[in-house]
Amino acid sequence: MGVPAFGWSQVVANLLPGSLLGGRSRPEWQATALRIAVLAGLLYGFLVSIGLLGKAFKMFSGGFVGGLIENASNPLVGLFVGILATTLVQSSSTTTSLVVAMVGSGTMPIDTAIPVIMGANIGTSVTNTLVSLGHIARGQEFRRAFAASTVHDFFNILVVILLFPLQLTTHFLDRLATALAEVFQDLGGLTFASPLKLVTEPAVTAITRLHEGHPWLLLLVALVIMFSCLRYLVVMLKMLVLGRIESFFDQTLFRNAGRSMLFGLAVTVLVQSSSITTSLAVPLAGAGILTLRQIFPYTLGANVGTTITAMLAALAVGELSAVTVAFAHLMFNVCGILCVWPIPAVREIPLTLSRRFAELAARWRWLALVYIVTLFYAVPLAVMLVLR
Repeated sequence: MGVPAFGWSQVVANLLPGSLLGGRSRPEWQATALRIAVLAGLLYGFLVSIGLLGKAFKMFSGGFVGGLIENASNPLVGLFVGILATTLVQSSSTTTSLVVAMVGSGTMPIDTAIPVIMGANIGTSVTNTLVSLGHIARGQEFRRAFAASTVHDFFNILVVILLFPLQLTTHFLDRLATALAEVFQDLGGLTFASPLKLVTEPAVTAITRLHEGHPWLLLLVALVIMFSCLRYLVVMLKMLVLGRIESFFDQTLFRNAGRSMLFGLAVTVLVQSSSITTSLAVPLAGAGILTLRQIFPYTLGANVGTTITAMLAALAVGELSAVTVAFAHLMFNVCGILCVWPIPAVREIPLTLSRRFAELAARWRWLALVYIVTLFYAVPLAVMLVLR
C-alpha cells in the first residue's frame, strides 16, 4: 500500500470546522484550540524569521554600519546615512543607540545626529515592506498587505519633508530635547528586556550558528521561514475570523484611532522593536482583518514606542548630549504626528499614496522590488557618494 501524501495543505484542511478525524466530527472547541495552537506556532516562526533577517543583514554589513554613521559629515548626509544604516541592520533601535553612544563620547555633534535619527525612522520601515512581499503571489492579498506596509514609509517620508528643513533653520528639536534632557539627565541605569526577544533569541541564535559565515544562506533560510509562515498565518487568521475573533480586533484593539495608536505604542515598548510591531500588522491586513485606516494610527504609535530603547541607552550613558539626542528622537515622532494627524487633508496623503501605489504594485509585481531597492538602498548610497 502506498503512503498518502501529507503536507501543510492537509493540516490546514483538517482544521476546518467540518473536518473529520477518525471518522468523527471534530468538536468546535477542539478545532478552535488547535487553530490557536497552530497560529501561535506560525507566529513564533514568523518572529524568528524577522530576527534571522536582521542577523543576516548584520553579517553582510559587518562593522560597516558603525563606520558609516561615524562618517556622516553634515546634516543632509546624516539623513541618508540614517536610512541606509537602519536598512542594513534592520533596526532603528540599533542605529539610534549607536548615535547616542557616539554623541555621548563626543565623536558626533548633535546637529548631525538628529538627521541620522530622522533617516532611521524611514529606514526602519523596510522590514514590514519586505514582509509584504510574502503575499506577492496572491493579488488582492498582496495589494492590502503592501498598502499596509508602505503607509508607514509614506508617513515617515512626509514628516521628514516637513520637519527636516524646519530643524535645519530653527534647531527646534535641539531646544525641546535639551529642556527635557535636563529634567531626566540624572535618572540612569535603566534596562528593559523584550519578552519576545527572550522567547525567540534561542532559536535565532541556534539557526545563526548553523550558518555562521554564510550570510546569503542565512538570508535564504530567513526568507523561506518568513514566506512559509506568512502563507499559512493568513489562512489561520481567516479561519479564526470565522470563529468571531474579528470582533475582538474591531471592537477592542482597533476600535478607534486613539486606541490603535496607544496599542501600537504599548506593543513596541514591550517588544522594543517597531519593525516587529508593524510587521505583525501586515498579515492581518493581507487577510482582510484590519483596514488601512486601522493600521495607520497603529504604526504612528509604533514610531513613538520605538524611542524607548534609545532613551534607556542615553540614560545609562548619563551624558546630557546623549540624553538630548534620545529625546530629540521622541520629539521628532511626536511633532510629526501633531503636524500630520490633526489635519484631515494632510492625514490623507500617506493613506492615498500607499493605496494607489499598492494598486500599481499589485498589477506590476516587479515594481515592489524596484521600490525597496531604490528607496532604501540606491538613493541613500547615491546621495552619500555625491555629497560626501
